Amino acid sequence: MIGLQILQRTQCIAASHIKAFSEIPVANISDCMTRMSAGGPRLRPMHQSGRLAGPALTVKTRPGDNLMIHKALDMAQPGDVIVVDGGGDLTNALIGELMTTFAISRGVAGFVIHGAIRDIDVIGSSDFPVYAAGITHRGPYKDGPGEINVPIAIDGMVIHPGDLMLGDADGVLCVPLAEADALLAAARQKAEAEKKTLVDIAAGQLDTSWVDATLQRLGCPTTPR
Repeated sequence: MIGLQILQRTQCIAASHIKAFSEIPVANISDCMTRMSAGGPRLRPMHQSGRLAGPALTVKTRPGDNLMIHKALDMAQPGDVIVVDGGGDLTNALIGELMTTFAISRGVAGFVIHGAIRDIDVIGSSDFPVYAAGITHRGPYKDGPGEINVPIAIDGMVIHPGDLMLGDADGVLCVPLAEADALLAAARQKAEAEKKTLVDIAAGQLDTSWVDATLQRLGCPTTPR
């Protein structure tokens, strides 16, 4: 039944990909996705520090209700990232200290909550990755409906069960399973190029001729250096 169903994942990102992508800044990976995929500016790290990387266990829930998040915690495998589409509503918190503590005990890699959380004093001092859209003290309802392991979307970022979820201080990104190999190669190349740029800056040898070339192409008069 649409709106009330619990499914199993049929595919999952490989552990080797999780490790490889976790060593690359999210911004570099995002650039290689033509800067078109993101979880929105409200989805921010609520924890103290620590990167997020793991396969998505997706939850779609009615705003303000966390029944299916509890069920997802029971289903989660070590290393899973529980990704929740709560509609971005901030009226009621979907998780807090108790659920994050239970998640840690289950070996969950982190939460991505398109909604609100609470107990920020505890979560904010922890290294357990939690990304959310906001904070409120008001707790959730537990009546449903909801769905587990269905495709979801957060501000246009589509997430399928088993896709790779990544997060650092800049935010959250989903790497589609089918694109992982090509994207990993491109992201590694991008990261190496940025390292070289930093070396050139330190040596005073950064080539910025592209700036005037672009302005000239646009027809903008430029002042010679």
